Amino acid sequence: METKLDSANGDEVSRVTASVVAALEPDQIISAKAKHRIARRQLNGTERFLFWFLRIYLVFMVGVVIYQVWTGAR
Repeated sequence: METKLDSANGDEVSRVTASVVAALEPDQIISAKAKHRIARRQLNGTERFLFWFLRIYLVFMVGVVIYQVWTGAR
């Protein structure tokens, strides 16, 4: 049985791939990942700005939560 790799069979291919990966042993998965490295995606300026904004927002909100816990404990 031969499966064609086109957009119509995308769901079937992903299900087959998921079942194959589920059947692998942990050391086989690590070995397969080491062989097929995927390079980092190059982000454009807007995406980089958005990620930095989210990082700063996260640090700010952690500070707010710590302050609220500290004032609530007093």
